[in-house]
Amino acid sequence: MQISYPIFLFPPLVAVLPIAIGMTTIWLLVGAVLCGFELMLPTAFVAMMMGVSAFVMAGLSLVLPHAGLQIFLWMGLSSLLVFKGRKFLEPQHKRDPLEGDKEAETLTEILPGKAGRVLYEGNSWQARCVDEDMTIAPQQKVYVVSQKGTTLFVMPQNLLHS
Repeated sequence: MQISYPIFLFPPLVAVLPIAIGMTTIWLLVGAVLCGFELMLPTAFVAMMMGVSAFVMAGLSLVLPHAGLQIFLWMGLSSLLVFKGRKFLEPQHKRDPLEGDKEAETLTEILPGKAGRVLYEGNSWQARCVDEDMTIAPQQKVYVVSQKGTTLFVMPQNLLHS
């Protein structure tokens, strides 16, 4: 049984590989190379998913002899695994952006209803007081209550400890 290769799809591959190598072997090699590539250069599991779909195609190549159809199915299956696989690889819970140290120090005065600047984790941030009627003096320790965009909402620590 001779396998026909679409020369317009893989001209260099057809010239290098002897006709004796079947499509199943080619798919197994492609899958192994892609999975190995993922181990060496992490690609957010894109190469891994493409390798897994190549292994699936190795099994399907036993019943689907047409190489063009196999390549088309491989591209579709790879795309499906990449996009659907991300759902299972992402963390299930959102990380709190303020996780860790919640203490900051005011750099400028925070006037009632206005924004000031605080030093938080070594960076200067825009900040507002949670209580819109309160003034916070410069160089005061504050507690970061929440974050909205690039603005931190703070409360003076002396209020929390009294």
